[in-house]
Amino acid sequence: MSIFKEKVLAGKVAFVSGGTSGINLRIAERFAEHGAKVAVLGRKQEKLDAAAAQLGRFGGQVLGLAADVREYAAVEKALAEVKAKLGTIDVVVCGAAGNFPAPAIGMSSNAFRSVIEIDLLGTFHVCRAAFEHLRQPGAAVLNISAPQAYQPMVLQSHVCAAKAGVDMLTKTLALEWGPAGIRVNALTPGPIDETEGMSRLAPTEEIRDAMRQALPLGRFGSKDEIADLALFLCSDAAAYMTGGIYACDGGQSLVGSGGVMKALGF
Repeated sequence: MSIFKEKVLAGKVAFVSGGTSGINLRIAERFAEHGAKVAVLGRKQEKLDAAAAQLGRFGGQVLGLAADVREYAAVEKALAEVKAKLGTIDVVVCGAAGNFPAPAIGMSSNAFRSVIEIDLLGTFHVCRAAFEHLRQPGAAVLNISAPQAYQPMVLQSHVCAAKAGVDMLTKTLALEWGPAGIRVNALTPGPIDETEGMSRLAPTEEIRDAMRQALPLGRFGSKDEIADLALFLCSDAAAYMTGGIYACDGGQSLVGSGGVMKALGF
């Protein structure tokens, strides 16, 4: 249940890439709950169908689109369909991402490239293809980043490189698109419970406990907390906010990645 009482996205159109699971699905649900017509992009039709059914519970228009963010033409086609079926796009969330723990020396070039292409190139593809369909002025773009963008972490060289690029892309687009009235921000989730990322980075209760103890707030975050911040940043309440990288991480950014490294045995 959202902490916001009014439907702050009523009548608006939102597009969420990677919106079929995890944090991104919860963001899409929050947008639908607050009156938006929502389109989600994913690669697997069965996951798109399940997400669309879940989003449909809120009573608004829902659209599920199959495309790979690494393929610009496919993303371009999907966004054109959103514009044609739902209308001018007010909100874009770039959430498609890939991750797997691996040491740099044990990672192939293709493995490294795959994360760069999904996280960084995919974010650029969605932003670039969406531009001509965005409401100008008045649109909001939100890129989903990660603490690895500014905190080096073992087993995460590919994600560190990709998300650092996402942060700088966010700031550059905020500069370039500001004159058109388009806001561009990024959200950095910290350790969020019940997500695929956490299950991979913290597969045992021992590692989970060590990571929790390293956080100033002493707990993992929830997908609802990320969704509420995303809702705020994409709403008119944040109309004068652009080019920001906003952490929702329980204070992890204040203490660095040492706790994570210790938990992983480094």
